[in-house]
Amino acid sequence: MQIQPLKLTMSNAYLVEWDTGLALIDAGIGWDRKRILRRIRSRDVDLRVIMLTHAHLDHYGAAAAVRAATGAPVAIHPADAKALSQGKSILGTGRRIGKLMIAAVQWLDRFFRPTPCNPDLLLEDGMVLHHLGVPARVLHTPGHTAGSCSFLFNGGHLFVGDLIGEAIRTRRPHPQRFLAQDWAVLPESLRRLQAARAEWIYPGHGQAPIPAGVLPELIQQAEVIRQEVL
Repeated sequence: MQIQPLKLTMSNAYLVEWDTGLALIDAGIGWDRKRILRRIRSRDVDLRVIMLTHAHLDHYGAAAAVRAATGAPVAIHPADAKALSQGKSILGTGRRIGKLMIAAVQWLDRFFRPTPCNPDLLLEDGMVLHHLGVPARVLHTPGHTAGSCSFLFNGGHLFVGDLIGEAIRTRRPHPQRFLAQDWAVLPESLRRLQAARAEWIYPGHGQAPIPAGVLPELIQQAEVIRQEVL
């Protein structure tokens, strides 16, 4: 299995390739569509699915365009499906710099005008995607958004969207600490990741994969954040 990171305008996306297929994890903003499609077309396998970790503009903006070009279905959790279909981003509440990020994202939402995208497939916790030929299992990991999901692929590769991030200067991993719809459930979502026994974690923002061994520390940090916010 090959993991190909795509460093897009505002976030990371990933192409996951196995012997008979390709999956796209997240889809950047609308401006990223050409870059994404070039990478897809450089591979000699079919794109089976566009899997969205959550419905924020920097993660689904090019999903409709990639679907139109490839025919691959768009998949998201039901709790985020309405925002996706309306071209919206539900931000929740901000902590620290997150309060400024809310204003910035609201401005970007108007500027970039993400294309509404009705999902083709609704993802449920524990769902396996073998019917699409995709060697992956869905983990519902809410907090950042109500429908945030992580995707565990064969070989222990875990894609977590914005549940886990990386500090810009130190590159140290941290749990979501800026924006959340429900701060209270973030520690439990991280525990679900720990129970999945992954090897590597691929964040929605950051420079490199994160070893899964950091999860106990991140769970402790998330508990501290939960207590501060609540």
